[in-house]
Amino acid sequence: MHPLVKPALRRGWRDLNTVQFGMTPAHAMTLGPMDTATGSFLDLLNGARGLELLREEGRRLDLPDGHVDVLVERLSRAGLVDDAQGGGPAARALREKQGVLDRLRPDLASLSLITPEPGGAIGRLAARRALRVRVDGAGRVGVTLAALLSGAGVGEVDVRDVGRVQPWDVAPGGLPAEAVGERRAEAARRVVRRAAPDRPPRRPDPAVEEPGLALVIIAPRDDVLVHAPDARAAEPLMASGTPHLYTGVVEGTGVVGPLVLPGGTGCARCLHEHRTDRDPAWPRLIAQWRSGQARRVGACDLTLAAAVAGLAAAHALAFLDGESPAGTGARWEASVPVLHWHARPVWPHPACPCGAAEKAKGEHSSTNGDPHATMVVQRPSAERREHADAARPTGTWRAHV
Repeated sequence: MHPLVKPALRRGWRDLNTVQFGMTPAHAMTLGPMDTATGSFLDLLNGARGLELLREEGRRLDLPDGHVDVLVERLSRAGLVDDAQGGGPAARALREKQGVLDRLRPDLASLSLITPEPGGAIGRLAARRALRVRVDGAGRVGVTLAALLSGAGVGEVDVRDVGRVQPWDVAPGGLPAEAVGERRAEAARRVVRRAAPDRPPRRPDPAVEEPGLALVIIAPRDDVLVHAPDARAAEPLMASGTPHLYTGVVEGTGVVGPLVLPGGTGCARCLHEHRTDRDPAWPRLIAQWRSGQARRVGACDLTLAAAVAGLAAAHALAFLDGESPAGTGARWEASVPVLHWHARPVWPHPACPCGAAEKAKGEHSSTNGDPHATMVVQRPSAERREHADAARPTGTWRAHV
């Protein structure tokens, strides 16, 4: 291990014996008591030395025997130390691509804030390079979202759509003005390639089965499909167990979610069934909205499209990195001009054949009615924080800043 105090966290002394790591309430932490010699030793935790050399430096500073190991372990348990050589073979391969890593350094720093184990952040970043994601929809939201995922290091991002680029599809970070008139899918894929920090991975030998899709993002240009996702179109994804995320803009309202985990969370059909339960006229309205009326240019201003694409990409990356984002089993919505985001849960419906309702019922029964068994939007992240607090060693605590 080559210990490195996470550079994403600024460091400052609250008093003569207490160091604060980080500025914001979400990540700030204090450590104490700490003497002057130990405080000076922190500067040596820069990833350039292994533990043996650090022990020698500790002896030069007259630190007690074993003090260096205790300090490194304590900082590691608090999630404040990274391993400059950790992360496994994929991380080593990424470090060898200096230009690529330089492009991704802000993303790496961000991952280090939420990945407590040393070497975990670059391990997650390297793992993204082996993932395949598909974006269905090449409008203002879909193309920008795909470019964000590609720029964040996802190895293969494919965009699918039909038709040709129209002037109103153009957006900063998305389709450029010179793409007007080109085939939509080809123009979108070119944007994705330009956003990538590295060349896309080589496709495997035809004789070797390529890895499956880690995620499909459904970002339709049709605002009716944003408001009322088509459950029939998602049947292949449900059958194959492919996670998928809905997003888009409808009449000045941005939508992100639900993130559907087939058989585990509410799906598009669950959403439809619940809406029908609340409003018997819902199927009649949907039929009218989906009828063969002349297509119109929908209300989707640039700022809302950018906000939706950014939030959807963040949810997608959190899921791909192994987290449980707030879009799991919920639709996040915000409307112009206020842009106040709020979540609407998408509960599993007992009449839906997806099976999520039965699974939720079983989980609820197995915990004797424990409310934690129900799908609360932000429960997983809250539980992680609780576990992190429980594991934190004596002498470190969250700073109230």
